[in-house]
Amino acid sequence: MKDHLPKGWTTVRISELCDITKQKGCEGIRPYLEIGNVDIISKNYVFTQKPSVKGCRTARRNDLLVSKVRPTRGAITFIREDELQVSSAFTILRNRGALAEKYLWLYLAWNRDYLNHLGERCTGTMYPTTSDNDVVEFDVPIPPLPGQRRIVERLEMLLRKVDTIRSRLERIPTILKRFRQSVLVAASSGRLTADWRERNRHTEVASELLSQIKVLRMEAALNAKEKKEIVRAFQPDMLTLTDDELLFNKIPDSWVACRIGAIGTVMNGSTPSRKRPEFWTGGIPWVSSGEVRNNIITATRECITQEGYESCSLRLLPRGTVLLAMIGEGKTRGQTAILNIEAAINQNIAAVLLTHGLIRPEILWRWFQLQYEATRERGGGSCPQALNCQRVRELPFVLPPLPEQQEIVRRVEALFTLTDQIEARYAKAKAYVDKLTQSLLAKAFRGELVPQDPNDESASVLLKRIKESRAQKPFKNIRRR
Repeated sequence: MKDHLPKGWTTVRISELCDITKQKGCEGIRPYLEIGNVDIISKNYVFTQKPSVKGCRTARRNDLLVSKVRPTRGAITFIREDELQVSSAFTILRNRGALAEKYLWLYLAWNRDYLNHLGERCTGTMYPTTSDNDVVEFDVPIPPLPGQRRIVERLEMLLRKVDTIRSRLERIPTILKRFRQSVLVAASSGRLTADWRERNRHTEVASELLSQIKVLRMEAALNAKEKKEIVRAFQPDMLTLTDDELLFNKIPDSWVACRIGAIGTVMNGSTPSRKRPEFWTGGIPWVSSGEVRNNIITATRECITQEGYESCSLRLLPRGTVLLAMIGEGKTRGQTAILNIEAAINQNIAAVLLTHGLIRPEILWRWFQLQYEATRERGGGSCPQALNCQRVRELPFVLPPLPEQQEIVRRVEALFTLTDQIEARYAKAKAYVDKLTQSLLAKAFRGELVPQDPNDESASVLLKRIKESRAQKPFKNIRRR
């Protein structure tokens, strides 16, 4: 490593740069730092006021703490307090004089090789710990002292800028999420296409469209039960919605409010027996609730055989079917998807079939996304709460005329495409910024970040002088009171 360092630099073990202080704390109430109060990045820490305890040590301003045990093993903390009592789970490193303030902290706190070094030297089974001696057995590149100060000053300035950029970037996902939500609200309330309605006043109203849907559904009903469900969905009490259900106060006069049970057939699927491996080696796509993630489904993780398909109550759903997850841990319940393939589904998904062709699937898909939180609240039971097909039929919906549906879909997709492009650029920028810190530190400790001054006293000369000075000091046996 020495061969690649700039002139005047040298490589030294931490044990030659720092003393391991084991000075005990005094009695009384003191600021006390415990192992759980240090973060892994080591920029901040939290201490409590408590009496000095047996085994605690005293750290002073500019000391470094190295955590030796889990969960924060490898955290390197720069002390900014005048005096601080610390747990014995830390190694306290005190500068002998060859290091500029924060130089060693900047080098170690971001050095992955050092973290690996500490992990490899753990001993013990119940509580793996790194010893004080292993903490200091690590090589560090040391430039001349003035060069260290220039590096620290330059790094702190650049890292502040990186932190500013990162904090600004972190706001972008929230902004994009709010923008998407605003687009959905505008689309579902009619505000997004208000200008379009002004130019197209003679468009058929949605109430007539809903009547056509009823006729077509009754004609296509497969049995008496399905016809009964359609009749029930068109009862006046089922077609009346409250403002709370719509999330907004008013819809355009040409639109109509209804419920999901009125616009399409709601059904769920089933799962072939997992004990029959021969059911799961076929070519029929089968969707599980975990695959419903506000997405368009073009392929599935699992496919079943014709024998598996016929073994339980399954139906091959057509393209354009809108899916809604009815049960699932975390965020799954209430999420939605559109089938872009023919597929079967499991019993935890509700499918809304729009085979009459009078509703664009994307309209319902985006409506479900807007209503996500409200839909989740309609779940019943506990651990976890779940929807069922009847509750899905009772979910609210607002229906625009078919031509306006086409325009809504076009505008929403254009805006969402724009946000997707911004999101892709954000991800690229974030990846670059995440690598930038390591890149800056690597350049700094290779001597490439700041210019080298040939007039600086070399690090090896400084270290030799400090070593000779320490050797000349007589040892004092100080009795502790």
